[in-house]
Amino acid sequence: MVMMIYSVGPVSGGHFNPAVTTTFTIFRRFSWKLAPLYIIAQLTGSILASGTLALLLDVNSKSYFGTIPVGSNGQSLAMKIIISFLLMFVVCGVCTDDRAVGQLGGLAVGMTIALNVFVAGPISGASMNPARRIGPAIVKHVYKGLWVYIVGPVIGTVAGAFVYNLIRFTDKTLLQLVKSGPLIRS
Repeated sequence: MVMMIYSVGPVSGGHFNPAVTTTFTIFRRFSWKLAPLYIIAQLTGSILASGTLALLLDVNSKSYFGTIPVGSNGQSLAMKIIISFLLMFVVCGVCTDDRAVGQLGGLAVGMTIALNVFVAGPISGASMNPARRIGPAIVKHVYKGLWVYIVGPVIGTVAGAFVYNLIRFTDKTLLQLVKSGPLIRS
């Protein structure tokens, strides 16, 4: 994912995730006119990639390349919300905040995704991207828990951006705030 962010980020804005696109649009970081086209492109890419995998590999129910809940839908939904929140919080911090070091944004996002996969993978497959789940579901007709992989990431990314924007109340860095005196005045 890090390579994709760096290679096509200048063209696509670096987001391949309909939940991120939706969140950027809600928070006016992306055009309302372009958002549907991006989401269609993201879903089309997922369907084409999934179709290619299905054609090239012998994919059966044991080797299904999509993600499905291992535990309950409720557990997976909670996990999706949490890891998508973390992903979007990091994206906001390193990719949309002018105070961030932009060249490292892709690495920070990629490492967040890797950590989220490591933690959430055993429960939910760790997909924070609805397109990542929708493409394989359409190609292989596996719809178990699909709604979890659409609803959870959207709630999580919107919440992550909202919280980041709440704490980003100043143009000063934390170091500048600390040097200027107590953060909370009595």
